[in-house]
Order: sequence, then structure tokens, then C-alpha cells
Amino acid sequence: PRLRVLPAGAAAFASPAPGGYSDSGMAEIGKRNSLAIIKTVAFGVYLDGGTLGEILLPRRYVPAGAAPGDRLDVFLYFDSEDRLIATTETPLAQAGDFAFLEAVAVNPTGAFLNWGLPKDLLVPWSEQRPPMKAGKKYVVYVYLDEASRRIAASAKIDKHLAKTPPPFEAGREVDLLIYGRTELGYKAVINNTHGGVLYENEVFRELRPGDRVKGYVRKIRDDGKIDLRLGKPGAEGVDELAGRILDALRANDGFLGITDKSPAEFVGRLFGVSKNAFKAAVG
Repeated sequence: PRLRVLPAGAAAFASPAPGGYSDSGMAEIGKRNSLAIIKTVAFGVYLDGGTLGEILLPRRYVPAGAAPGDRLDVFLYFDSEDRLIATTETPLAQAGDFAFLEAVAVNPTGAFLNWGLPKDLLVPWSEQRPPMKAGKKYVVYVYLDEASRRIAASAKIDKHLAKTPPPFEAGREVDLLIYGRTELGYKAVINNTHGGVLYENEVFRELRPGDRVKGYVRKIRDDGKIDLRLGKPGAEGVDELAGRILDALRANDGFLGITDKSPAEFVGRLFGVSKNAFKAAVG
């Protein structure tokens, strides 16, 4: 099919969800896909879903000027009547993503999360720990249930983390999603795939489930477990902190009420680092 170029900003080319979108020629439920229009009807257009058949994109989502042969960037999910349907809206997460979402309702079936689409996302009771409450936010993993072919979410994060050897090396910068605590420190999802730990005695700022922060791989253990750190390693980390201290001085007319003799807790609240790291940077 030909590619029709629509005006900049058209809804058909909305930014993809965190996990990107599928353009493999095989439509995937729970993900964004690039699909061709087959035909136009009064209530929308039908898209070529390959083995999934023809998929309706309701008229309210069809970009002006769209015609058969055009490819549209759409998300596939099941509507309130359990029909497979397409939308140009971008959900807060898609299948394969870890996300921090709010529970908006709880009933005998499970909890329902707001993920940015008209139909809320189900978390079955068996996938909750502890039981969810409406109005609170939770870190969850979004998945396509292979048995029912329905999109759902799980709060049991550990079982959905990759068990394959991590594609990281010591010192690499990574994106972290904090999802829990242990006796050792904070548990984090690394780059939406693997899990690791930030040790509490090396964290000098408050972290909560749902926080997204930059971090660094400290070490990959022989058993595959990953140790993390928040600050850059070595001299590079000292230089980065020194720059932050200078920026803070400039923003406060050249004065900060802190010295290398200030309490470690105060240093941690101000710069999120240990007192030793602060002293090294000041030096």
C-alpha cells in the first residue's frame, strides 16, 4: 500500500507509547501498529489486521483526508463490548511496559486502572499484592493474557522481569522505575526489562514507588543480579556534583549555608549524595 503523508500533527501519527509500535506486518493486540486502511464506511474505516482480520477504527479517530491505502498509527485493544478495535489515542502504557497507574475502581472481578483509554485496565485479584484500593497508584506490568487474549496488568513485578543475561555493563547509564523496597534498599525496573537494587546506605534522597530516575549499573553479579547506583561513578561523578554545587551557589548569590562539617542528613537532603561525595566535590 502507498504511504499517504498527512499534515504535521495529524492524529494518525501521534507519538507511540513507551514501548514503541509494531511495523512488522503482523498486527499485535495491546501495542501500537502501523496498519493500512482497507475500506471506508459510514462509521469509520476498516484496517488490515493481517491474521486478526479487519479491525474497525471508529470515525471519531479517523484523520481528515484519510483514504484506502493510507497507513495509520493505531493502538489495538478490546472495547467495553470486548470487540477488537483500533484507536489513535495513545495509552499511558502498552503490553510489555511497566507503568505507574491509578486504580479508579475495585469490584469482585479485580481492580481497574486508568491507562488513558475509555475502557479501564483490569488487574485480576490473583495479580494484586496487596489488594488494590481505588484512588491509589501502583507500579504494574501490562501484558496480553495468552489464554483469554485480553490485555491486563499485574502488580507482581518480580515475575515479569527478564530472566535473561542483562545487556548492560558496569558504569552504563540506565532508566530506573522504583517499584518496591527490601531490607537492602530499593527495587527498580531497569530500562523496562530487568530488575536491580539501589542499596539504602548509598541513597541520600527520598525514593517512592513510581519514581522514575536516572541511574548507573554498579555491578553485575555472577548470579545475574544487578547492583545500581544513582550517581555517576568515579571522577566523572565528582565533576558532575561539583557542577551542581556551583550552579546552586550561582542561584543563591554565591552563598550556601552548608560546609564539609554539616550533618550528613542535611547534605543528603540538599544534593542527594553522601557527605564524603560532597567533600570530594567541594575539594
